[in-house]
Amino acid sequence: MNAFLYGAFLQWKLDIRSKSLLISCYAVPLAFFGVMGGIFTAVMPDARDTLIQSMTVFGVTMGALIGVPPSLVEIYGSDIRKAYRANGVPLSLGLALTGVSAFVHLFLMSGILYLAAPLAFGAAVPENPGGYFIGLAAVIAASLGVAGAIGLAVKDPSKTPMVSILLFLPSILFSGILFPAELLPGAFAAAGRAFPATWGYRLLCENPPRLETALPLLAIFLLAGCVCAALLHRMKTE
Repeated sequence: MNAFLYGAFLQWKLDIRSKSLLISCYAVPLAFFGVMGGIFTAVMPDARDTLIQSMTVFGVTMGALIGVPPSLVEIYGSDIRKAYRANGVPLSLGLALTGVSAFVHLFLMSGILYLAAPLAFGAAVPENPGGYFIGLAAVIAASLGVAGAIGLAVKDPSKTPMVSILLFLPSILFSGILFPAELLPGAFAAAGRAFPATWGYRLLCENPPRLETALPLLAIFLLAGCVCAALLHRMKTE
């Protein structure tokens, strides 16, 4: 356990120096918050009630789907994977370390939004902070599960951004964070329920969070975990 925690700490330090992760987990989400937060609250004053939740879901989805898969492709599509095998290191270690590190970064970014939104735009603070941050952990975990499956399934670095964007865009457009999901056509609204962002946004907006809203996130996380396990097993046999 100590070795794993030390490895996660080293991975976290390496990620801090990564320009791609800095952009996807911090720069773009915070810049989007700075611009869209002002627009939302000016055009729709009621948006202050859910501004923290909507900007957080955008940032978590961005950081997970856009930032994590390239890091995994770099690990499992390079000589690092061979080094794991040669030294008897479990192939799952790279996925685990990347996931823990990304979780910390996304939680920190979400904390920044939580503190900055009320000061910058007068956003309403969630009435149940404990339940909010537990729900946030569930949203991040489910999003990272999907990101992990992408990173392991797509071995070509040139295709990874395309696949990530193809999942990121509907996650945001169909989740209800930009406009009410009730305004979407039925097919789009149904498609949105397949993504963690939709359930994550609902969960973060609830007071208190409801179990029936959290269960789809758990299901997505478990399904993504099974996919990751199957992909790692296939790598071992190749």
